[in-house]
Amino acid sequence: MTGGAVAKTFIIIGVILVALGLLWPWLQKLGLARLPGDIAVEKEGFRFYFPLTTSIIVSLLLTLLFWLFRK
Repeated sequence: MTGGAVAKTFIIIGVILVALGLLWPWLQKLGLARLPGDIAVEKEGFRFYFPLTTSIIVSLLLTLLFWLFRK
């Protein structure tokens, strides 16, 4: 990869992350924040949430997008 291609890739990744951040409140309403397989532990004074399934789905979607853009 040349320097220009790396910069372009980082810009695209940044735009995608900003878009996801802005859309996050609406994505949560669709139920994408608490999928089966996501780990959530809530106790008194303590809350832990690890979106395992959500992370896998986002990873697969991004992989598909990058694969499509490469062709």
